[in-house]
Amino acid sequence: MSGRPKEYDDTAVMDAAMDVFWTKGYEASSTQELCERTGLGRGSFYHAFGSKQNLYEQALRHYQELGLKAQTEILNGPGTARERLQALLQWGVDGDLNSRGRSCMALFSVMERSNKDPVIERINRSYVNRLEAVVCHVIAVGQRNGELANEQPALEVARAFLASYYGLRILGQSMPDRAFLSDVLQGTIARL
Repeated sequence: MSGRPKEYDDTAVMDAAMDVFWTKGYEASSTQELCERTGLGRGSFYHAFGSKQNLYEQALRHYQELGLKAQTEILNGPGTARERLQALLQWGVDGDLNSRGRSCMALFSVMERSNKDPVIERINRSYVNRLEAVVCHVIAVGQRNGELANEQPALEVARAFLASYYGLRILGQSMPDRAFLSDVLQGTIARL
């Protein structure tokens, strides 16, 4: 005998759950609110996801996949290496300034959960490693064609760039001033 057929849209449910966690974080998101926002009854919620923790892990991965896709498109897009790296920084600034007060869900998860939850730490580490590989490739190509300085290994430059990128994203929440963030962005690019 087979169970009742699934009666919900996976993408819509994941997007709704992601929105709740992105806005409130893990701790402040109740199972009741997740059920209300996803449209799932409590039994369906637990049958589909098992726990709030499991749903959070899936929502975080979903968020990161969407973000990595957008970031990779920018980094593999048209323009010089410097222009593509600048476009990534600008994407972050624009996203943070237009986010209705929400910070990057990936950063939020690092601050809230990574030191408490080894699974979340692994998810976040994997995400950064994947982004690092794309940034490193862009920098290596820029160094080979003489566009970017090559006194330092591409991986070292990529890691410094990512530190600036994530610092810029945090500043986007604490200093939501476009002129201020633009100065940080320009300073980061000038050091390449």
